[in-house]
Amino acid sequence: MEIGAGMDADELVRMMEGCGFGARRLAEAVNIYEEMLSEDYTRFFTLAGAMVPAGMRNIISSLIRDGRIDVLVSTGANLVHDIIEGFSHHVLGDPEASDSGLREAGVSRIYDVYVGDDDFIRFEEILQGILPEGAERMTGTELLRALGRKIDDERSILRAASDAGVPIFCPALSDSMIGLQAWLFRQTHPLNVDAFGDVGGLVDICYGASRSGIVIIGGGAPKNFALQAMLVTPNSFDLAIQLTTDRPEPGGLSGASLSEAVSWGKISPEARMVTVYGDATINLPLMVASALTRLSKRG
Repeated sequence: MEIGAGMDADELVRMMEGCGFGARRLAEAVNIYEEMLSEDYTRFFTLAGAMVPAGMRNIISSLIRDGRIDVLVSTGANLVHDIIEGFSHHVLGDPEASDSGLREAGVSRIYDVYVGDDDFIRFEEILQGILPEGAERMTGTELLRALGRKIDDERSILRAASDAGVPIFCPALSDSMIGLQAWLFRQTHPLNVDAFGDVGGLVDICYGASRSGIVIIGGGAPKNFALQAMLVTPNSFDLAIQLTTDRPEPGGLSGASLSEAVSWGKISPEARMVTVYGDATINLPLMVASALTRLSKRG
């Protein structure tokens, strides 16, 4: 490994190809991601963990606007914080601060990122004003698209997806402030969301994908929801990248290896795949910057 002044992200990652351990895995992830972006694949992207509060929001929304994500599967929490970022900002704080003191000050902590009670109050006001009212049944994806149309911030993930016609699936939508506010809204307004309606929508996309690739950030419900949709189709994922801090030994889904998914028929035995172990707030920007640099040099 040699480091020189003025190296760009791709030059750094290319040097990692000749190294071992995590560096080699990240370099392989970029090679796979370059193929995924440059060739005819249906591109799935799953988002778990506190990626929006940590600062990854603009990366995701830019990938959507540039046509580099065809399907997004996210936790509800990331979408909540996406809306908050549209009118406020998460701030950096001290992970060792007194949490009881923060509670008294009206501040909630996500490791070293703070968000204030005032932001959640404003979020509740905004959501109550933009939730769609009507007796006609809709899926969660249709609900999120309707919310995205009413968000002014063009850097918003929800807004970018709505503008680009990219579906956002949120399999645990009720497990978020969006779900809580939708429940409150429904006490006085007609709102009919089909909890299972999105399953068929995602299966249809998987069924129609002649070639598909997936980038998995973290794991959890978004990872499982995207992978399991392949089970009822004759297809499986051809490319797969996972960025996670979890290990497979405890048996949790977020640490489950991609090769394990081959045993289920979710990922093809011939697929190019790699898991990069480490903080996604480091590895995701490096992976995306390196791959986009390569594409830009192609002209």
